[in-house]
Amino acid sequence: MATSGGVRNSDDQVEKSLYAKAEKIYPREVHGLFARMRVLGVLSLLGIYYIMPWIQWDGHQALLFDLPARKFHIFFITLWPQDFIYLAALLIIAGLLLFFVTALAGRVWCGYACPQTVWTEAFLWIERKVEGTRLQQQKLDAQPMNARKLRIKATKQFLWVTFAAWTGFTFVGYFTPILELGSRLLEFRLGGWETFWVIFYGFATYGNAGYMREQVCKYMCPYARFQSAMFDKDTLVVSYIPNRGEPRGPRKRSADPKELQLGDCIDCTLCVQVCPTGIDIREGLQYECIACSACIDACDDVMGKMGYDKGLIKYTTEHEMKGGKTRLIRPRIVIYAAVLLAIMALFAWSVMTRTPLGLDVIRDRNQLYRETNEGLIENVYILKILNMDNVAHTYTLKVSGIEGLRLHMDMPEIRVASGGVLELPVRLQVEEGDLDMRSTEISFELVADGNSALTVVEEARFLGPK
Repeated sequence: MATSGGVRNSDDQVEKSLYAKAEKIYPREVHGLFARMRVLGVLSLLGIYYIMPWIQWDGHQALLFDLPARKFHIFFITLWPQDFIYLAALLIIAGLLLFFVTALAGRVWCGYACPQTVWTEAFLWIERKVEGTRLQQQKLDAQPMNARKLRIKATKQFLWVTFAAWTGFTFVGYFTPILELGSRLLEFRLGGWETFWVIFYGFATYGNAGYMREQVCKYMCPYARFQSAMFDKDTLVVSYIPNRGEPRGPRKRSADPKELQLGDCIDCTLCVQVCPTGIDIREGLQYECIACSACIDACDDVMGKMGYDKGLIKYTTEHEMKGGKTRLIRPRIVIYAAVLLAIMALFAWSVMTRTPLGLDVIRDRNQLYRETNEGLIENVYILKILNMDNVAHTYTLKVSGIEGLRLHMDMPEIRVASGGVLELPVRLQVEEGDLDMRSTEISFELVADGNSALTVVEEARFLGPK
């Protein structure tokens, strides 16, 4: 019976932990090398995000994904749906880069560049400016509601909502020209979808960065679940050195830890107080750790004040902790780097040599060929011409491959607007005596008038009776 009761109590505790309300984490502000690096990363990334839509380039927004017009402006390059291969290549590069960085230095992406981390840091900064330090925030939340608390909380909420709304507005500005969007916003003429996405993205930012915070990293982000597959014994991770820190315990600064039979850890718990996900790094590597290195800065500061060597918590590897030597250059890293560099070089070459002109040749399949009244052998084709440049062009069409091949088309000139597609029926005729075989390879060459760099050549087959 006692065993049954013990099992029932254990089940009750598990159920209670699963359904218990998550306690708010109050991360303590920390200063140090890694904190400065994190602030620099946050300011740089947020600066790029908020400033980029306002930059103009060659008469258009420098970075604009114009979905209605089906074109994507990226500085001097304009991509179309036909250039989907470039988006696929970018996704492959991003994935390989993530694998490479994770294998080398663990979850530094999460700690310094993840959008969830970046916006959470911004919301935490606002919260600290309005409500004060960690201790002041805890005291404020413990107080009953009064005029002062209402004023402080209302101020924070106003700043949060304003910042989130500006974030949503900027997000939509990447898909609708932001100058036009701002003008319509001031005139209360925003479209339904634009209004929806401003509110949706702003609300998502407000909820994720203002309230959910570490809950997103713990329960929603899939990266934490499969990151271990990319780790090995030489991956740099934030770790507590137990051989040096244990047994832990408080002591005076003047005390000799050896005489007290204590390690270097004074059990101040600052490493826990500064952690944005609320874990205790001294319990070992945990999937909740986002490698923000706040615990390193906090511990190094304490070690300096105590007169101990820094590095009780540091970036290290499993090999180093077991007395071995870390190998940063190893087969996995070399393979990731080689493949990544190769794909990036191929991507850059492809973009720089890309011709913003497309030509598809579709042969009339209703009949193989036909004989005209003049005794000529004729094939009919449909040419699909796609102008992927930012301006309209007039083109000249040439055909080669058979001696005496004649080209006939129904329009006097080939002119295609920017982003336009023209279907052009053409007829090719040749004397039967000029055909050496039943199927002959021919070439269609399309050249933009006044710009020979815009040239595309497409192969086709000419069929005859031989």
